[in-house]
Amino acid sequence: MLDIHLPLMLFVLALFLALVFLLNVMLFQPLVQYMDQRDDSIAKDLEATKGLSGNSGELNAKADEIISSAKNEAAAIRQKAMDDQKTVAMAKIEAKQKELETEYGAFLDRLRSDKENLRNALLSQMPLFKESLKAKFSQF
Repeated sequence: MLDIHLPLMLFVLALFLALVFLLNVMLFQPLVQYMDQRDDSIAKDLEATKGLSGNSGELNAKADEIISSAKNEAAAIRQKAMDDQKTVAMAKIEAKQKELETEYGAFLDRLRSDKENLRNALLSQMPLFKESLKAKFSQF
């Protein structure tokens, strides 16, 4: 039935072992070395990336600091400009108030003089008014 040939089995076993040895030397070991080198390369790249991200954190902090100082400087410039404009506006308002007070004083002086002139005119005309009133009353 089954014929077992010992020399053929030993030949197949020797061939199998030779194939495993050759595959190990020619394929598996270079593949393992390549994967180790790749893992080392990835680890080095990760370290370099961490170093760069650390630098980017410092750069981001510097950028935030610069932006903050620029905002503060802009606010100071804006506040100074507003203060200067308020000072100019207050000076204009004070000048206009003085001018209006002067004009108001002159107006009051003219009003007083006109009032005095009107009073004098009315007093000088008083005898004529009295006579005209007497004449009108006498008509009734």
